Amino acid sequence: MLALSRKKGEAIVINNNIEVTVLEVKGDQVKIGISAPREVPVYRKEVYAQIQQANEDTVNAEGIEALQNLLS
Repeated sequence: MLALSRKKGEAIVINNNIEVTVLEVKGDQVKIGISAPREVPVYRKEVYAQIQQANEDTVNAEGIEALQNLLS
């Protein structure tokens, strides 16, 4: 992991087309802005984990169903 220090209004650039800017700092919270191309999905980590789990559950359910169909 790369750890960087940034102040309000400062930014970092990722892969030439994603910019992360510090918008506000209040106590222990930091508000950030992310500029990225439309084709680049940006999720909060907890939402991303839910999507991954739902995808895994779907694949597992479809795999079990396909196996049951194969055996019948």
